[in-house]
Amino acid sequence: MDQIKHKFIQAGELRLHVAEIGEESSPVVLFLHGFPEIWYTWRYQMVAVANAGFRAIAPDYRGFGLSDVPAEPEKTTFAALIEDITTILCSLAISKVFVIGKDFGSMVGYIFAVFFPKKLAGIITLGIPYMPPQVLQQLQTLPEGFYMRRWQEPGRAEADFGRYDAKTVVRKIYILFSRSEVPIASENQEILDLVEPWAPLPCWFTEKDLEIYGALYAKSGFQTALQVPYRSLQERVEPPNQDPNNLRIEAPALFITGTEDFFFNIPGIQEYLKNGVKNYVPNLEIIYLPKGSHFVPEQFPHKVNQLLINFLNCNKY
Repeated sequence: MDQIKHKFIQAGELRLHVAEIGEESSPVVLFLHGFPEIWYTWRYQMVAVANAGFRAIAPDYRGFGLSDVPAEPEKTTFAALIEDITTILCSLAISKVFVIGKDFGSMVGYIFAVFFPKKLAGIITLGIPYMPPQVLQQLQTLPEGFYMRRWQEPGRAEADFGRYDAKTVVRKIYILFSRSEVPIASENQEILDLVEPWAPLPCWFTEKDLEIYGALYAKSGFQTALQVPYRSLQERVEPPNQDPNNLRIEAPALFITGTEDFFFNIPGIQEYLKNGVKNYVPNLEIIYLPKGSHFVPEQFPHKVNQLLINFLNCNKY
């Protein structure tokens, strides 16, 4: 961890935080976090890929972690995150990258892939596979109490989260998302109430880890995180001259999911992985980690590190 360096890159009026480790001349691996995560999510993977001969960079998105919060976080878009990533790569004089995305970072990574295929050496996602608009739309058919639908409702999550400090909010979401059950609240129940007050943290997530996450979400707040991804899921980010419902990502690709990841258990996802996703990502390999939760990079770092390094070495540029 001590070898990881930190810098800030100017993107318009915002300063974006980037964590980095590895030789500048090495092939670059861009790590994109999800929610409720920050650059720190990748602490194990960054060191491992750097030791394997790669340069790892992990930004905090605008409004997350150590990056500046935009003046109007409720107007943040996926397109803005892609623009920030291109600014970071340009500032660091990086012309080609491997992309590794977790949770909604997978969505950000695949948007980058379809807009900038020549910059992409390969893509790995964890927890969430590539999902075209028509597949994402199916999530809206889940019950009203499904966490994504609840957090799309302006003010609902703010009131739910506002009952607690940031550290407690992160604690509850980590516990909730570590379970295999799809998070669905009843009509008169809030999402965070799905976690019992006495529920312990997962054994692989320490109080020190929670302190780091909690402090940075206390700094940033949750408004940007609620806007992207949850309130931007219907955003159409369309590359020119391509049908967004019929995109193909030809780059080498890997999807890693835990068999006990709640997202894996959302109705239709397993069938989509078997018979749908390779229509869009034909060179995709899928690896299932037994007993893996939504947080396999932190739960099983050694297993995940080896899978990442094997992929990177096989597709090294």
